Amino acid sequence: MGTDKDILVKGLKFLGYTVAFMFLAPWVIYQAFKNQEHPFYWPVLIIGMVLAILAIGFGFYSIKTIMDAIFSKKE
Repeated sequence: MGTDKDILVKGLKFLGYTVAFMFLAPWVIYQAFKNQEHPFYWPVLIIGMVLAILAIGFGFYSIKTIMDAIFSKKE
């Protein structure tokens, strides 16, 4: 019952993407709300929301991948 290092590295890589999206999404949403009169308000807000959803999805996927690497049985 050892740790599968390849899957663990993959999970940690996705965790890095998650952290990047977690900082990027609120910043993009803040920029959208700061410039509500600008014509690109809605596209920037939608991009921010998509980045926030990606951060949540990548977070669940990266934790699942890390848990699989640590607790799965090698066949």
